[in-house]
Amino acid sequence: MQAELNGRAVGIILKELVRRAMTVIRNERQVFEATAKQDRSGSMDDVFTSADTKAQEVYIKSLRECFPDYAIVAEEGNVASFRAGPLDGTKAFVRRQSHGVGTMVALVEQGRVVSAYVGDINTQEIYGYRPGSRLVHRISEYETSEQLAHAVKPISEQYALLRDPPHAYSHASRALLQRFKSSEVEGGSIGIWLARLWKREVGAALLLPTVETPWDMAPIVGISKMLGYRFYRPVAEGWRDFEPVIGEHVSDRDYDVLVIHERDVSGVLASGKL
Repeated sequence: MQAELNGRAVGIILKELVRRAMTVIRNERQVFEATAKQDRSGSMDDVFTSADTKAQEVYIKSLRECFPDYAIVAEEGNVASFRAGPLDGTKAFVRRQSHGVGTMVALVEQGRVVSAYVGDINTQEIYGYRPGSRLVHRISEYETSEQLAHAVKPISEQYALLRDPPHAYSHASRALLQRFKSSEVEGGSIGIWLARLWKREVGAALLLPTVETPWDMAPIVGISKMLGYRFYRPVAEGWRDFEPVIGEHVSDRDYDVLVIHERDVSGVLASGKL
């Protein structure tokens, strides 16, 4: 990081980049070009659009100017020594959904997410925090800001948020779901998806085994941990908390992941097991 940029300045830059990318993506909603691409399984079932390309240009230009000593790791295409593609939830965007479309950016230093922002294309809200801050804010399109905070509520009165039907999850996850009032299944941008947890619309989130990418994981792990959420994986004797690794490369994860606030598990934790 350049010496003249303090944490507040970095936060302003990253928020403004997310805001500009959101504007570019919104302007592409009615007329855009979509191209099939290979997904992580090797099939041609994924897609990228002209919105990806144009928003990418917004990020690349300013990130190169403001953070010349930092590597850039993201999703689409190849530009010099890095890849970039900031539209998260591209399939939802192509379907013109009114939810589940976002754009995300995170600043990572030595494996630690020091700043992250997630922008909701449809509501025009931005969630995130700047370097040196312990607060995560939800900023609306009218420039009003509120601090996100946890509200305690019994698990039996809350919903679990899923990205796939319950039967697709492991036995441990299906057993865990019985502790909740019910569950909801929703797809789209993983950042906008998990924002429902940050806003306390649901009590926990469950993820299936998948191929993890740094451009997806860094923003959601950074914001979640800053708000007091923890990550758990099933083990033989129950569930155990773990620290997600934020690296520069794609990696395979072969177990379910539970994201839940530390205050919501305090009554059922024993020696780090759930």
